[in-house]
Amino acid sequence: MSDHPDNIVPALLREIRSERAEMRGDLLEIKQRLGSLEQGYSSMSVRIDRMADDVRRLNVRRGLVET
Repeated sequence: MSDHPDNIVPALLREIRSERAEMRGDLLEIKQRLGSLEQGYSSMSVRIDRMADDVRRLNVRRGLVET
């Protein structure tokens, strides 16, 4: 008699807890991956800024741009 009405609520609560735990794990994974993407973007941004500075210096050396 597992379909007894008294057993429905605890069964539903177990299912909700299980789904919540799974979603929590997914959220943690998403946060970690987002953090990695942010770090990669930050690193790339710094490198692009350095390359832009290098290009400016080269243009100044060639006399293409005034200082």
